Amino acid sequence: MPKTQTQFVCQQCGAAYPKWQGRCNECGEWNTLAEETQAKAGDKKAIRREVGDVLTKFPEVKLTEEGKKRFSTTFAELDRVLGGGLVPGAVVLIGGEPGIGKSTLLTQTCVSLLLNDQRSKKDDWPILYVAGEESPRQISLRINRYLDNAQQKSSKAKTSKKTADQLSQLSFVNSTDVDELVEVIRQQKPRLVVVDSIQAMTTEDLTGAGGSIGQLRECTERLAQTAKALHIPMFLVGHVTKEGSIAGPKVLEHIVDSVIEISGERSGQLRLVRALKNRFGATDEVGVFQHVEHGLKEVTNPSELFLEDQNTDTPGNATVCVMEGTRPLLIEVQALVTNSQLAMPRRVGRGIELSRIQVLSAVLQKHARLPLGTNDVFLSAAGGFRVTEPAVDLGLAVAIASSLKNKKIPQKTVFIGEVGLLGEVRKVNYLDRRIKEAKRLGFKTIISRENAKSVREVLKKFDLLKN
Repeated sequence: MPKTQTQFVCQQCGAAYPKWQGRCNECGEWNTLAEETQAKAGDKKAIRREVGDVLTKFPEVKLTEEGKKRFSTTFAELDRVLGGGLVPGAVVLIGGEPGIGKSTLLTQTCVSLLLNDQRSKKDDWPILYVAGEESPRQISLRINRYLDNAQQKSSKAKTSKKTADQLSQLSFVNSTDVDELVEVIRQQKPRLVVVDSIQAMTTEDLTGAGGSIGQLRECTERLAQTAKALHIPMFLVGHVTKEGSIAGPKVLEHIVDSVIEISGERSGQLRLVRALKNRFGATDEVGVFQHVEHGLKEVTNPSELFLEDQNTDTPGNATVCVMEGTRPLLIEVQALVTNSQLAMPRRVGRGIELSRIQVLSAVLQKHARLPLGTNDVFLSAAGGFRVTEPAVDLGLAVAIASSLKNKKIPQKTVFIGEVGLLGEVRKVNYLDRRIKEAKRLGFKTIISRENAKSVREVLKKFDLLKN
């Protein structure tokens, strides 16, 4: 079999070279050459001959009823992020820090799908797990921990024989050759494919090492084409760089249908699942999981979890309500204001943007006459949550004033509102949903634009202004 011809193409200007070189002669950029396959003239003629067949056959293709339905992962939190479940043929790239739980979540998804399968015939619908970084024995340890916990909590107490029969449909692929994997997928026609990880996949058509730009792009394209041709949903696990972005060329995220990110403190229990891109749903939903002994556990009521360790007896904390997609979440924000020993006081945030802290400090200093010019301000969102919307401004301002005044906020009080540069409290979206969630959790006092027009009025109500 003749070897496929390759060429090195500059990712900036598109110039092609027969060999790799450090600098592109056309645009002068360094390290921009990536290896790509080069189609032969005979191949192009074959493609032209096949185009007519494709156009005549395409109108006759009919999707089955099964192909029209979304593919549930059996995890409601993951389905929420995906827009209601997996679409047949969808390719999902899932990334996150090392050890954050990418492989754990996908392993649990595979096992849960098999245990909850109600089909009478399970001989022709397997799940393929490509073990590119771990051996099947290592993955089985993770599966056994999950099964032990599931059987302990199950009232039906599934027998080990029945469980073994169900899990026999989970097949591991040890090869990292993408062409061999494509052939296995075509023969087995599985219900789901998990590739862990895409950086481990290679093709002999390219000379680059696994994880290089050329290998990543070529392997992803071949897997995506196979998934769409056979209507098989596919998960691709991706590495991240030290900056936190998914490793590889940006075109990698354009090839796939969805990009999912798992975030959270590695030492903490919470894992937040967000969609950075989703062709089949919204990108503003969030799924919440808790890291437990057997793996990851769904959190169906995140507000109670975020407020579980709330300390209402200490000054400097306040409760706010944020919207993650269509879901209102109540979280605790904490502030610490201390005398500064520096010429320029520090503004530090954990889960809160530095610019937001600087603006709020300036507003409180200008319109509430709080002496923050000589104090350090530290703000934090409890539970490792990252706050991005302006509806938390009022709660952050009250927390800063509470810490400075050393006076605690009354219990069961929630603050909802945006603070403008003129010190006014502005309206926020979905106010009715936020208020309903706060009342459901037992909060009796709700401070918003409806009962407070300025931040100074709010601080005066809680006796937090300077004497």
